[in-house]
Amino acid sequence: MTFFLIASGVKIVVVFTAIMVGVALLTLAERRICAWMQDRLGPNRVGPQGLLQPAADGLKNLLKEETLPASADRVLFLLAPAISFTPALLTFAVIPFARALPTRWGAVPMVVADLPVGFLYILALSSLGVYGIVLAGWSSNNKYALLGGLRSTAQMISYEIALGMSTVAVLLLAGNVSLSQVVARQQEGGWYVLSLTLAFFVFLVAALAETNRVPFDLPEAEAELVAGYHTEYSAMKFSMFYIAEYANMVTASALMATLFFGGWDIPFTHWDDSGDPTLLKTLLTLVAFVVKTGFFLFLYIWIRWTLPRFRYDQLMALGWKVLLPLTLAYLAILATAIWFLKDRLGWPYGVPFSLALFGLNAALCVVLFWVLDRGHIVSGSVAQGET
Repeated sequence: MTFFLIASGVKIVVVFTAIMVGVALLTLAERRICAWMQDRLGPNRVGPQGLLQPAADGLKNLLKEETLPASADRVLFLLAPAISFTPALLTFAVIPFARALPTRWGAVPMVVADLPVGFLYILALSSLGVYGIVLAGWSSNNKYALLGGLRSTAQMISYEIALGMSTVAVLLLAGNVSLSQVVARQQEGGWYVLSLTLAFFVFLVAALAETNRVPFDLPEAEAELVAGYHTEYSAMKFSMFYIAEYANMVTASALMATLFFGGWDIPFTHWDDSGDPTLLKTLLTLVAFVVKTGFFLFLYIWIRWTLPRFRYDQLMALGWKVLLPLTLAYLAILATAIWFLKDRLGWPYGVPFSLALFGLNAALCVVLFWVLDRGHIVSGSVAQGET
């Protein structure tokens, strides 16, 4: 018990310190990547290659004046950033990020809390972040902030359903809600991005909306709502909303890597998941996990500086009229296919099973992306029927 408590404490300190440092560097990475896309330099004056720019920004926010609107609800106004910030950090606690680390006292799982209901824990905690945004908009007593909070509430509710339903497909195939078991199942029969391709696309779109990133950043639309729900915030309270947004990006990227890309699994080899754990296996699987998560973070940034923002009616229509019916129909087809392969044909779960599901998903993707979506499902700026 003593070793367990010490190991847990060390993991908590190391993981959350890494997340905070990673979030700071992610802000620099976004500014440098968008500068590269726009053929300019970006931050490059503070420290070598601008590496100390996040530290300078943090110091600036610490020294800036803390403002409190005269007509704001003081308690809720101060509490809202913390409510938004805390769940963003806690959701990472159940994501396994490497092979177990061997020690003289036994193997230490490389996950802060290996809960048997890990995925349900993530869905529950990620839902709490919206309360901070809503309270920030309401307690500011500012009409622009209130509109941003209301938009965020509607958006979170709309896309959280599609997000949860898309992951039911993973639970159908894995048969377990523990993320460690989800990774283990993918090591047996292949990554779920192949056997659950359509679920991955739905999860990716819903994750973009859940983190309020472009093209789903309606709650803080600068051209319409000044700065949205954090219009009245300044200094570190303002920064905490951005830290929460980037921490949610890290968690969503790590979750996509875990649910659909094998987590810390190294592709094309079983060396990492067989035999006794070693320090080399722990380090290399950690590198594999970081690379996969980093790819999705780059995708977040790439999408932000490439796509325009949705109109609000388009955003709602995509969530309720497209993604929700799509996930319900997909789950019915997938459950039927799994039942047929297991019970009727007697196939065990493995590579042939995954390849059969991949063929099904490929056919569904062709139907969805090439036949159905020719301006008839997600309409553009011109209404349907107009010329």
